[in-house]
Order: sequence, then C-alpha cells, then structure tokens
Amino acid sequence: MLREYEDENDKVFLIRNLIEVRIPKEVYRRLERRYSKEYIISFADEKIVLNHVTKRPLYYVTKESGIPLMGYNAFGLIDRGTNLIQVRPITGCNLNCIFCSVDEGKFSKTRLVDYIVDVDYLLEEFKAVAKFKGRGVEAHIDGQGEPTLYPYLTELVKGLREIKEVEIISMQTNGVLLNENVIDELEGYMDRINLSVSALDRDTANKLYGVRYPLKKVLEIAELIANSKIDLHIAPVWVPGYNDEEIPKIIEWALEIGAGKRFPPLGIQKYIPHKHGRKPKVKVMSFKEFYDRLRDLEREYGVKLVLSPEDFGIEKRKRFPQPIRRGEICNAKIVLPGRMKGEKLCVCKGRLISVFTEKNVGEFVRVKIVRDKDGIFSGVEV
Repeated sequence: MLREYEDENDKVFLIRNLIEVRIPKEVYRRLERRYSKEYIISFADEKIVLNHVTKRPLYYVTKESGIPLMGYNAFGLIDRGTNLIQVRPITGCNLNCIFCSVDEGKFSKTRLVDYIVDVDYLLEEFKAVAKFKGRGVEAHIDGQGEPTLYPYLTELVKGLREIKEVEIISMQTNGVLLNENVIDELEGYMDRINLSVSALDRDTANKLYGVRYPLKKVLEIAELIANSKIDLHIAPVWVPGYNDEEIPKIIEWALEIGAGKRFPPLGIQKYIPHKHGRKPKVKVMSFKEFYDRLRDLEREYGVKLVLSPEDFGIEKRKRFPQPIRRGEICNAKIVLPGRMKGEKLCVCKGRLISVFTEKNVGEFVRVKIVRDKDGIFSGVEV
C-alpha cells in the first residue's frame, strides 16, 4: 500500500494512507540511481516523516528503539488496576471535536507531534501485562485521537485474540474510517465497538465535531455493526447547550437499531473541561444534575444509563509492577519530544516520564517524580 507523488520541493511516499515520507527531490534523484525505493525510504538521511492526517512529525516506536510502552498516556499501554488494559497504538485524529479533552485533530493548537507503535512490539508488551493479570482480561483500544487511523489495526486485533488471557477486545472510535470491509475483517475477533455518536442532526454534528461530519455514513456503519457479531455500544458526549435535544433521539435510535446485544447499549458521557483540552462556552452540568437527568431518561425509555464498571465485567486486579514512585529522583535520558511545547519524554527504570525541560533528545535530565497515578509518570526538572 505505497503511493508516491511529487510536489514543488519533495518526492512524497504515502504508506498505508497514513505515514507520509518526504525526501527532497535532489536527494531522491541522486539515490534512486543506486538504491530501491524501500531502501531510500528507510535510510535516506534527509527525510521528514509526517502523519498524513495531521501533518505533524510522526515518531515510529519500535522494540529496537528502546522506548518503553508504559509510563505515558498518549501511546502504549495503561494499567489502571483492573482487568482492563488500555491499548494506544497511535495519536492523531481526523475530527476536531469542540469538546476534545486533549485538543486533538488537524487544527490542534497544542499537540505538536504524533506517535505510532510497531504492532509486534505492542503485542509483545501487552502479552507480558496480560500474563501478569491472568485470565479474563479486556484489551480496550483507544487513544489520544482516533485508533482506526492505525494502519495495522486488523493485525493488532487478531494478535490480541491469540493471547490466552484476553476475553474481551473492545475499541473506542468515531467510526468515520470504518466501512464494510473493515467490519468484515474485525468480525470474529472484535467483541465490542464503542461508537461516539453525539448528534443525529447534521448541523449539530458539524458543530460538535468541528468538521463536515459524514453523519449518514456513520449511522449506516452503526447499523452494520449492530447486525454483525460485534456488539455495538453508542457513546455520545452530552455537551449542554449543544446536543441536549439530541440525547433522547440517540437513545431511541440506538435501541431501534439493536445496540447492546451483550453489553449496555448506551454509555452517555458527561462533558468535563480538562486543563489541556478544548473548552466550549457552556454551563457545565454538575455530576448530580447529570445523573439525575440520566435516571429520568432511564425511566422514560426503560434502559439502563447510569452504568458501573461491573456492567462491562471490569473488576479490580493487582497492578503491573511500578518501578518508580512519587517523590523519587532519577537521572533520565530524553528519548522523544513530547506532544506539547517544552515537553520531553525520558526513560528511567523501563518507564517513560513526561517532563518540561529545555534540554534536547539524547541528553540526560535530573527529574523528581510528581505523578505516578495509574502508572503514568510526570516529573519536574531538579
């Protein structure tokens, strides 16, 4: 799946419709006399690798890189002390939601780079965590962005299914990139798709998603999933002042198309403003108001909307060992730029640590750990 074209300055290769490799024309023409395209793409010194969707620099994380897959919340694996392990293979998003908690999308003002994880490395590390957890593990594919952008999604899902401890494979998605072929490939391997549909009105959807949203296509995909062996879970975000009137319509529609064969059909999410996320000018509902309104809707439609982890078979499990603790000071090597200005990712004791520093990749930084919750580490330079 390799496309190639030229623009004014560069020879451009597009791999799997996502990884964009740019090589200056004069460099490529000098090398093509001696080497194959594949060799030039892999080893040319003068090249830029971008996420084709966001146009941000794209870093490919492999086992050989020595970059751990635990410790940072943008990519890799997250263990929050349950039988559910979050699997984050890629960053970047094809939408630009006004309620995005991490300011993702092609128009993001704060996210500066993207990452993609090698599928074999991701599976190898997941297998180790799953073995520690024991049987009954749920692998939940999500991310800071849209996981269906991952060009190796089918390979990832099939590889997860081969791990004996894995009972459930689920995925959070906006559904825009799904189609009949993808659903056919995932059927028999994927157990549940959590589909983010926050409006059935086209104008409202366009406002919420920040782009011209293909509403008709996503609704058709939802029905396709509901009629497959994959369970469909509709997961709208309730943004006060935008989609209040849409929520009852979404409930009726989800029940009508047959969402929730095995799991709850709906998981309505409360909009919560986050420090580094987008903040539409709305009057944020309190949790009490939110749950009171959900209970009113439960009575009206006869469906459970106030959900708990138990509704999905999620239970507490011993955490995968954390070698770093809050308050600890370590001398860590910087291995990647972080997603935000001034942020760097460094390695200590086999974990990634986020720290804001003026030092560069390859240098060492002395870090005091100030956060260790859920095995996600951040520190301050000391």
